Amino acid sequence: MSAVYGLYNDGHAAQRAVNALRSAGVDDRDIEVMSSEPMEHFEFGEMNKETRIWYIASVGGFVGLIFSTWLTRMTELAWPLPTGNMPIVAWWANLIVIFELTMLGAILATVGTLVVAGGLLRRRPALYDSAVSDGKILVGVDNPSGNVAAVEQALRAGAVAVKRS
Repeated sequence: MSAVYGLYNDGHAAQRAVNALRSAGVDDRDIEVMSSEPMEHFEFGEMNKETRIWYIASVGGFVGLIFSTWLTRMTELAWPLPTGNMPIVAWWANLIVIFELTMLGAILATVGTLVVAGGLLRRRPALYDSAVSDGKILVGVDNPSGNVAAVEQALRAGAVAVKRS
């Protein structure tokens, strides 16, 4: 068994199931909630929201900035073109390349983070049921540790169905 989940008709029943899972000793990070529409007005809609994507994108942009500055300067110094009283390294002209590679670094870091955080590299499918696309709300625990019967009992209150996958 890899997952236990319940399907619910409305957000209030799903919130009661989340609260029952918490009282059964399941950590918030282990609770999966999935719906076909946003549920921000419920407490479970705000769970597991924190992300570090801004920091990762900033580091990617900084790496792009350092690389592009090195690349343009090294290229101009490796093949100098003396043009009478003008500097070999033309910073104003290099700003275009520096800006573009800085943004490329930030974009690649962001896309990489989204691919990893979104679980697109998983070998097995994520916890899902086709009833979610029909308007049901899925509340479940992937790989429940401890008392599985307590997890199932917590999911039964108000559930349309409780399933194992």
